[in-house]
Amino acid sequence: MKLKQLSSLCLAASTLMAASSAMAWESADGQHSTSASVALSSDYMWRGGSQTDNEMALSGSFDYGHASGFYAGAWASNVDFTVGTDKAHLEVDVYAGYTFEAYDGIAYDLGMMRYVFTGTDGVDWNEYYAAISYSAFSLKVSHTEDFGGKDEKATHYLLGFNYDLPMDVALHVNYAFYDFDDIDKVMGTSPNKIDNPLQDYAIGVSKHMVGLDWDVTYFETLKEGKNATENGNAGSSNKSDSRFVLTVSKSF
Repeated sequence: MKLKQLSSLCLAASTLMAASSAMAWESADGQHSTSASVALSSDYMWRGGSQTDNEMALSGSFDYGHASGFYAGAWASNVDFTVGTDKAHLEVDVYAGYTFEAYDGIAYDLGMMRYVFTGTDGVDWNEYYAAISYSAFSLKVSHTEDFGGKDEKATHYLLGFNYDLPMDVALHVNYAFYDFDDIDKVMGTSPNKIDNPLQDYAIGVSKHMVGLDWDVTYFETLKEGKNATENGNAGSSNKSDSRFVLTVSKSF
């Protein structure tokens, strides 16, 4: 194990232990609440490719919620990829939205997210999303007019299935495809080299044990998604290969 992996592991372990004594906050009238989380993962996979160049990821979040359904928050993680001549080391996602239930058992979520990458110039971008869920099924559509700060449109579709198994184990399955208006311009590849849309799926299980949340997920990026991921950012040539990712997290 590399030295920087050991350092990240020790830091995350101490942070997780410290977090175990903290609790989420809620106002006396129940109108306002806050929560936070910290997680250590063997990799950070996002829409078909590793964002940490196949290395470990340490992430954390802070969220505010209102009884009306409004929420806002921020999430951050280390990353490791190159865009042009810029090297990204930290990703910070800032988001806000509104969630509500219009019909019995059908939930909706509308919001926007700002992706910020420190150490880069002109790569930050906005994304707008809408999601609907019923029972174990969900559908989320995310759209941007400025993918990666390149003034290009892209829409991401995510189908989800969540089911409770015996012994308090939760199963989650996702299938997604990414549709770009001009994928060659976004990825910096020659015309017609990559088919559109990109596709990937994930299957995982999670369980709460010894005060922590444990998750093991298998990620698979389909052929054209692999090609796009390999050509899109500098780094290891296998960052979109299939893999298992272990995540240990603590919410408080």
